[in-house]
Amino acid sequence: MSDTPAYTPPAVWTWNKESGGKFANINRPIAGPTHDKQLPVGRHPLQLYSLGTPNGVKVTVMLEELLAAGHAGAEYDAWLIPIGEGAQFSSGFVAVNPNSKIPALVDHSGLAPIRVFESGAILLYLAEKFGAFLPEPGAARAECLSWLFWQMGSAPFLGGGFGHFYAYAPSKIEYAIDRYAMEVKRQLDVLDRRLGEARYVAGDQYTIADMAIWPWYGALAKGQLYGAGEFLQVDGYRNVLRWTDEIAARPAAKRGRMVNRTWGEPSSQLHERHEASDFELRTQDKLAAGAA
Repeated sequence: MSDTPAYTPPAVWTWNKESGGKFANINRPIAGPTHDKQLPVGRHPLQLYSLGTPNGVKVTVMLEELLAAGHAGAEYDAWLIPIGEGAQFSSGFVAVNPNSKIPALVDHSGLAPIRVFESGAILLYLAEKFGAFLPEPGAARAECLSWLFWQMGSAPFLGGGFGHFYAYAPSKIEYAIDRYAMEVKRQLDVLDRRLGEARYVAGDQYTIADMAIWPWYGALAKGQLYGAGEFLQVDGYRNVLRWTDEIAARPAAKRGRMVNRTWGEPSSQLHERHEASDFELRTQDKLAAGAA
């Protein structure tokens, strides 16, 4: 499988942007802004700056679930951050998230704005703010938070590891693909065994842990990530598939998956979300029809 010559690291590493492949414009070895641009602010208390990747979907699913549960204070504006164009390196975005990764949230409901970055932190912040989708202190909460942080620690192996080397790297490296495929299958087995014991990952209750894990491992189990379903034999993880389908059927999860999405069927893309009616009126197919 390997088609690259042996590589000997130099004594001192230097950045070669051209070696970044598809993600050359997204990653760089320093932090901070590259240009001045302020973030837009809508009329709702919660302002989300994101993209419809799995990490972004976690938060939009949570916000839509909160609204579906009757938490009117969870109304939000979702602004598109096109990371392929370097929007995450604007001065405004870096002020909200110094790590320059989506998603990032600003809560304007109090006396002073509160910034929250890292998807797991945003889920936990919203769960505590609204008292929803997080069990009361005790064993169930400990289980929920354990699985939430399991996802945060595991996903880099799936995305930046397996996904990068299997689907995006400029050349196929057998060792890297084998290393990360083994780890991803181990993670799927961990999740499958857990879901053989319980309806949801934290037990009988649907929580932020499910919302964190589903966009990554649910999509993987349905063959929607990296075109790797057959390669990883995902159809063998029956408990993951059962759980995935149950969450995918939730109306709020369906809506959350559409927000800030810029690929797939036009009817599934809502580039920005500012009102609940946008799902009916402002998906890309509707906008295209209106412009025709």
